[in-house]
Amino acid sequence: MTYFNIHDINQLEHLFKINLINSCAGYKSANLIATKSTDDKTNLAIFSSVIHLGSSPPLLGFILRPTSVPRDTYENIKDTGYYTINHIHEKIIKDAHHTSAKYDRSISEFDVTSLNTDYKDNFYAPFVKNSPIQLAMKYLEEYIIRANNTKLIIGEIQGLYIEENLLEVDGFINLSKGAVATINGLDGYAIPNLKERLEYQKPLI
Repeated sequence: MTYFNIHDINQLEHLFKINLINSCAGYKSANLIATKSTDDKTNLAIFSSVIHLGSSPPLLGFILRPTSVPRDTYENIKDTGYYTINHIHEKIIKDAHHTSAKYDRSISEFDVTSLNTDYKDNFYAPFVKNSPIQLAMKYLEEYIIRANNTKLIIGEIQGLYIEENLLEVDGFINLSKGAVATINGLDGYAIPNLKERLEYQKPLI
């Protein structure tokens, strides 16, 4: 096996290092977070850090990079309190990836891609049209991760929209049926296939 100790990692060429460290944790979620400013400017950005934090109440978190530079997603969330999380599926991978480009705040990523807004039930922030799973989120709190000055943003699910064919009778969402993407590192995309669901495990003795 190839081995890197911490000294080796710190000495690596920049691009090699960020590729290595971004991919070593394994496959990550692939989501588009959509927001709208107080003056009705929409914003869309790809995130690979959405995580489940709890079911009662239903909480999700995501990691925001340091806000030492403008972060339109963050500013819109703090100003309005609302955002949406939208799963990326196979047919929109390239457009979703392009939302990582750094556009001026006056330019909406919806306008430079083929992705379209979708407003539901008077929720303030837009959803991504045809995303198989769409979550309406309300900002609750945030925590600074002092080791690298990133932020953990915590929100509560206010509404959940799921394509009917993905939802199993026990509440399980079968992502494979929706060709939902996952991210490997910074720029690698895969469409996983569900192999097996296993029963709740109890001690053997």
